[in-house]
Amino acid sequence: MKLNCLIIDDEPIARKLLQEYIEETDFLVLVGTAENPLKAAGLVNQLEVDMIFLDINMPKMNGLDFLRSSVNLPMVIMTTAYGQYALDGFEMAVVDYLVKPFSLERFLKATQKALELKSLKQKKTSYTDAKPDHFFVKCEGKIEKILYAELNYIEAMANYLTLYTNGGKFVVYLTIKGILEKLPADKFMQVHKSHIVNLNNVQTIEGNMLRLGGVKITIGLNFHDAVMQRLLRDKFIKR
Repeated sequence: MKLNCLIIDDEPIARKLLQEYIEETDFLVLVGTAENPLKAAGLVNQLEVDMIFLDINMPKMNGLDFLRSSVNLPMVIMTTAYGQYALDGFEMAVVDYLVKPFSLERFLKATQKALELKSLKQKKTSYTDAKPDHFFVKCEGKIEKILYAELNYIEAMANYLTLYTNGGKFVVYLTIKGILEKLPADKFMQVHKSHIVNLNNVQTIEGNMLRLGGVKITIGLNFHDAVMQRLLRDKFIKR
């Protein structure tokens, strides 16, 4: 994992030292530098920046004002000769606060913290974005886990449904509308007033009948056009 870095500092010597430290650190990549926040604002939007090394005392706009006036900034490490602003920086959720002059060792400690934060954020995002592969239903006094991939079709009868899976069938007291809310729309579709099918398991279409394994299910008249368009669109059958 790499961190793309932007330096915002009006002192050439400070920028040069940061650049050298970044070059010494294998997980850091310098993507840009700026002499003040006004010049940096455009770079933040143009470049893929993971972290900013931000000085405080700069002309036109200081670093703290830049933080206060900006939204959706990447991670920030303050780099300044003024230790008295550390509390202000941490109140604005900076990753770390480096007081000049700082050593390579202290620099590495701060940037390692940023790397760990990015890693945690990516893991959290991956976990949040991950789509579930199952849902739960109550059947005969038990809570059953139903895998989407193993659910072939559903049949509605009066006030209950029968779920036909690879492992057997489950009778549940749910409506068609209720079960559709539990199913991913990209995998399942109602094809009849009393049937929902797993589109991935449709093998052939014979007239107004769908075949899933050894089972044939009628396509309802009111559903026919939508079912055919969906199957053709998703290339379940060839034109």
